[in-house]
Amino acid sequence: MRHLKAHRKLGRDTEHRISLLRNLATSLINSREDRIVTTLPKAKELRPFIEKAITLSRKAASLEGNGSEARGVHLRRQAAAFLHAGNFRRAISTRRGQTPPPRSAGVAAMSRLFDELGDRYKDRPGGYTRIIKMGRRSGDGAELAIIELVDNSREKEAQNRKRAAGGSKKKKATETKAAETSAEETAGEGEE
Repeated sequence: MRHLKAHRKLGRDTEHRISLLRNLATSLINSREDRIVTTLPKAKELRPFIEKAITLSRKAASLEGNGSEARGVHLRRQAAAFLHAGNFRRAISTRRGQTPPPRSAGVAAMSRLFDELGDRYKDRPGGYTRIIKMGRRSGDGAELAIIELVDNSREKEAQNRKRAAGGSKKKKATETKAAETSAEETAGEGEE
């Protein structure tokens, strides 16, 4: 029986695997292109992991009414479990006269997750990521994949370009049809 065998081990023990998934999730959220390249098994394991965090941010974006602030804090704390916590003991490690270390990628990922991605996927019921297979890596033959967030800026630009090109084609098609009908009408008038 396959009890408790739901996920891939990825050749790591539990703590290492969770840390790997947190790193990948943080990298995906912080990436400028909304995509990262990794191996296919890692991408397939990352997909449900990151989608749960995005669902929490989506719920926080749609909160209204009494107690929404406390509920929002609770959702942020739940989502923080999917990302790295940030600089541990940041305040204690800085001495007088020293500049504090910069905020970590986990803090930046949390702010982007709740400020931008929660609003972007507010009306989307799920399916926030896409996996695209790339083929095999030349060194060890591992199968590579791109995991990306859907509805990103590149997709929107491509859709706008397609609509603009499609709109101009439709205009040209209607203009040619109008020209053909006017030519037929003038030809029909000449026969009478």
